[in-house]
Order: sequence, then structure tokens, then C-alpha cells
Amino acid sequence: MASVETALKDIMSGIEGTIGVALVDYNSGMALGTIGGGADLDLNVAAAGNTDVVRAKLRAMELLNLNEAIEDILISLSTQYHLIRPLTSRTGKGLFLYLALDRNRANLAMARHQLKRIEPELEI
Repeated sequence: MASVETALKDIMSGIEGTIGVALVDYNSGMALGTIGGGADLDLNVAAAGNTDVVRAKLRAMELLNLNEAIEDILISLSTQYHLIRPLTSRTGKGLFLYLALDRNRANLAMARHQLKRIEPELEI
């Protein structure tokens, strides 16, 4: 099992093209841990903003009576990918991983695969 800090460091160094990563509580909108980001990407602001995205999708699924789980949510920008992955473990309920990638350097399929692999190792 990896601590939050260790898992975020693994994501930052192990996923090609990563700009920043955060573990976010979508009940409060607070980032529980962040690595990366910078002047162009405030991960705390991104955490709060993407909480609204997750809540909106969950609300839409409820209205549509979809009994499905969200694997991930992808937002494609002209120069970046933003990937949101809600955690599915018992201890991860109400949390999501947020990953910002440089579109020119990242392999989106590999990033999704690596997030899926790292998620069960998170110790929360």
C-alpha cells in the first residue's frame, strides 16, 4: 500500500507528460494532496472546479437512472488533457484523482492504464 504522497509522486514521475496531480475530496472540493502544477495550473483551484464536474456527472447519471460507475472523465483542451478518476475502494469513496497532462508529451491510453493500476495501491 502506498501513502497518498508516495502515490502522487509515483504518478508525477511515472506517467509521461504529467503537469500536476491531486487527490480530491468531492464532498468538500478540497485537495488532500497535490504535486506539480505551477503558475499556469493552480491545483487547489482545479480541485475545487473539477469537484463541480464530478458532482454534475453524478447528478446527471442519477436523473438518467444509470446504475453505472464512472471510470474516468476526460476533458480535452487544445494543449492539455485533464483526467478525473473517482476512486472505487471502500476507503476512497468520495475521492478522485485529478491528472493534468501535456497533450504533446502524454500517451492518454497509457495514462489511464497507469492510474487504474495505481488506484488500488492508495492507502487513505
